[in-house]
Amino acid sequence: MFLLLNLSFAFVELSYGVWTNSLGLISDSFHMFFDCTALLAGLTAAVISKWRATPTFSYGYVRAEILAGFINALFLLFIAFFIFSEAVERFLEPPEVRHERLFIVSVLGLLVNLVGIFAFQHGHGHSHGGSSANGSVGHGHGHSHGHGHAHSLGMGYKDDGEHQHTPAGSQKEIMQGVFLHIMADTLGSVGVIISAVLMQYFGWLVVDSICSMFIALLIMLSVLPLLRDSSSILMMRVPYALDKELPGCYNRVTSLDGVYSIHEPHFWTLCTDVFVGTLKLEVAPNADIKYITSQTHNIFTQVGVRQLYVQVDLAAM
Repeated sequence: MFLLLNLSFAFVELSYGVWTNSLGLISDSFHMFFDCTALLAGLTAAVISKWRATPTFSYGYVRAEILAGFINALFLLFIAFFIFSEAVERFLEPPEVRHERLFIVSVLGLLVNLVGIFAFQHGHGHSHGGSSANGSVGHGHGHSHGHGHAHSLGMGYKDDGEHQHTPAGSQKEIMQGVFLHIMADTLGSVGVIISAVLMQYFGWLVVDSICSMFIALLIMLSVLPLLRDSSSILMMRVPYALDKELPGCYNRVTSLDGVYSIHEPHFWTLCTDVFVGTLKLEVAPNADIKYITSQTHNIFTQVGVRQLYVQVDLAAM
């Protein structure tokens, strides 16, 4: 319902902004359009992320939310850059702005955003009921023999025999992102109202350009964290939450009885709050492999690694 209301009023703001030649109102309408696209993309990604894994998409489609966030961030940056550059040009040469009824439209835009904030807070309050991801933890063990001995331990969600990754936090993160954009749009509406008052009563036409710059900066500031996080996940960066934790984990693993060294550690974010890792351990020939893999798994689980795959290589005699 809010989506239709927001989209309809975005068209109203855009049309009236073009008619009055108010860049501030046009900027606010673009921001409202982005709120709609972000919400649509978020809802679509939330549905796609629940699709079951297939042989070709063995991890499922949980990264749909990350891809949607990245695309939205790029689109919003483009809009913000366009608004800011146009605002600078208008600041240097302020055009004539028809400010009649601009105040009324701006106030209506603020009311629409306040409705959105209320709707999201109301929905967020009901979403804390206790929904959790279905599935049980499964452990798999495998051995391979050749020049050395390899042993692997993995943990993941299992559902009817197939791996399924549906973290409860994914949908919440998507909705939080949309909520932040609505908050930024609300501040933008406040800026448009202030500029409308100053233009109507004081004739300060340059305020429209300043308001547009303010909205563009709000858009940039709201999108930078989303762009950073989504691009880091797509580039397989080590999760920010593990930057300070991994060195301590490595030290604890190498201090285990029989462990010589750690090789090829790789940790990444599968989707929101789901960390996955792989590593190789070189151990003594007489080491207790079951104990080492179990302790290694416990060490990394304590810092939030949901899935860990360990390969154990016996050191040469």
